[in-house]
Amino acid sequence: MVADLSQLVKAYDVRGVVPDQWDESLAELFGAAFVQVTEAEAIVVGHDMRPTSPGLSGAFARGAAARGADVTLIGLCSTDQLYYASGALGLPGAMFTASHNPAQYNGIKMCRAGAAPVGQDTGLTEIRTLVETWSQDGAQRPAPAVTPGTVTERDTLDDYAAHLLGLVDLSAIRPLKVVVDAGNGMGGHTVPTVFGGLPLDLVPMYFELDGTFPNHEANPLDPKNIVDLQARVLAEGADLGLAFDGDADRCFVVDERGAGVSPSAITALVAARELARNGGSGTVIHNLITSASVPEVVRENGGTPVRTRVGHSFIKAEMAEQGAIFGGEHSAHYYFRDFWNADTGMLAALHVLAALGGQDAPLSELVDVYDRYAGSGEINSTVDDQAGRLAAVRAAYGDRDDIAFDDLDGLTVTSPDWWFNLRASNTEPLLRLNVEAGDETTMAAVRDEVLALIRVA
Repeated sequence: MVADLSQLVKAYDVRGVVPDQWDESLAELFGAAFVQVTEAEAIVVGHDMRPTSPGLSGAFARGAAARGADVTLIGLCSTDQLYYASGALGLPGAMFTASHNPAQYNGIKMCRAGAAPVGQDTGLTEIRTLVETWSQDGAQRPAPAVTPGTVTERDTLDDYAAHLLGLVDLSAIRPLKVVVDAGNGMGGHTVPTVFGGLPLDLVPMYFELDGTFPNHEANPLDPKNIVDLQARVLAEGADLGLAFDGDADRCFVVDERGAGVSPSAITALVAARELARNGGSGTVIHNLITSASVPEVVRENGGTPVRTRVGHSFIKAEMAEQGAIFGGEHSAHYYFRDFWNADTGMLAALHVLAALGGQDAPLSELVDVYDRYAGSGEINSTVDDQAGRLAAVRAAYGDRDDIAFDDLDGLTVTSPDWWFNLRASNTEPLLRLNVEAGDETTMAAVRDEVLALIRVA
């Protein structure tokens, strides 16, 4: 097909509707371009449970092998399992998934050896240019290598599980009852193996691999998609619930009351544990819209918090530059130095199990110390003049006492009792607002005041 990659190639990955926006012929060109840009002699490729994933990943492998690269196919896997393979094997990798997007979508998350990300500034732009050039009518296709690469299969699931279990001490935890909602995604593939030898009474929900997502969207950050999990936790009298997204690289936690646990609270909990594991010191990365409790907890536990922009490429770059031990985002992405700075919801889940199982209090009490403020969550507003509204908000707060401004990612306005961040979407006419304060009343007042400034008629 003749490719229009303007909507297909995003800032961090490839993602679009199959076959309308891309197909196996285009996937083959992506495989060839990936090998050329990374100069890889060998790569590793995995895929999720979407109906189109085996064909697309196989085509990518053919394109890579035709350019001379040896390809290791690890088959069905979670995204963090692909990152494990990239790190453990020392190979660039490609994961075929569209994460939490609807069934008609698919995509590619690419990385260099050691799970280092491939994004717009680290090779994805060059890959896009090559694919655009090769896909045009009458264009010269990539020349095959004199000696094509081999294509072999390898199972990495047991090794992936062993690596994760080697990073968290679960040897002395008390028995726990845990409900896991895999959302018909790749958690149904990884959870049985990772949790298999632990003292857990596992209650599985939607473990059948089904890329049509017959039960609900595999996006646990949307409250409607964890309703089933919340009800099941209460019905089972479980200690906690875990929900994974479609490619199982994100994990959302529900406590014994069926209440969602803020990803910021999980970030703080895991940060405290990772700092203790590293002798009470180390750097922890967090994006600027995680709760203020995160840097507080990091400092209280001897660590150094470093704030960064929203987005996994910024977190991973800062992780590498700072030599950080851990990083967390408000979106339930958790990054670990000992996992090649890559994100793995499964490892965060194991930390939660270890923390809960290592003491007698329920999860709601355990996380209460990390959940210190009232937050609005992310509120989106459709705004055509994003720059004008941002300027209006800045002007409205500019003459008030004890106000500080920060332009790291959009506009952050901070007072002694509250803060908010307002930032523009890169792809849609939206402004995204996050507010946090010491209590619900103050948070709601600030939230409503800012929304009134940006949602003008």
